[in-house]
Amino acid sequence: MTQTADNALVWGEIPVRNLDSAMAFYGSVFGFEITRDETGPNPMAMFSDGPGVVSGHLYPGTPPAPGTGPTLHLNVPDTLEAAAERCWKAGGTLKSDPISIPPGRFQYALDPDGNSIGLFERSKG
Repeated sequence: MTQTADNALVWGEIPVRNLDSAMAFYGSVFGFEITRDETGPNPMAMFSDGPGVVSGHLYPGTPPAPGTGPTLHLNVPDTLEAAAERCWKAGGTLKSDPISIPPGRFQYALDPDGNSIGLFERSKG
């Protein structure tokens, strides 16, 4: 294992109690564009990776008990340490020290709703 796949996970959905608050949290921690979408039966907030490219969304729902659901690892825009600091300041909880693996480094955290997330920094080069 030396690399992560660009598109092995094609879609992820994260239930949140307050869509606007969750949009602010994920936008500040991961630095990607989050666009509110109300075209379906319920509002969503889409994770965007450029024009016409989405990889999942936040939706109003009931999160699992803190730390008991699946963990989605999301790429950080800079360093793991900087993202961990933003996570903590935005109301998240850091659940591990940084962990190094050949494809990069990651750190487990909980978002303010208790969803398990991984802050992931890819290896350079």
